Amino acid sequence: MIATETVDRIALVVQRAGLSEQTLSALRESFRGVHFTHCMDEDIGEGVGAADPVHVSPGFKIYLVDGRSHCMRLTADPESATGLVLAELDPEASSYPLSDTDTGRSQTA
Repeated sequence: MIATETVDRIALVVQRAGLSEQTLSALRESFRGVHFTHCMDEDIGEGVGAADPVHVSPGFKIYLVDGRSHCMRLTADPESATGLVLAELDPEASSYPLSDTDTGRSQTA
């Protein structure tokens, strides 16, 4: 399980420090029970079975991951989450959205 408060704390670290290998390393050290993955947001699949991000900030989104079975998969269920994907947004991409969810606050699933 990954609590909303944990996601909020992680998002604050990324907002302040930026999304980098150094930040990921520090997060892995500070949140030992959470598996972290970093990718570009455009690498996250869309369509059937795709989960919405639990947090959206300018520059990145956070998705929940369920790694309890053989394969990891995105999930919308914080109770089954074992990790997080920190998905970097490309500011050059035309699909870089700024919407009412880009508030820097976690969304409830």
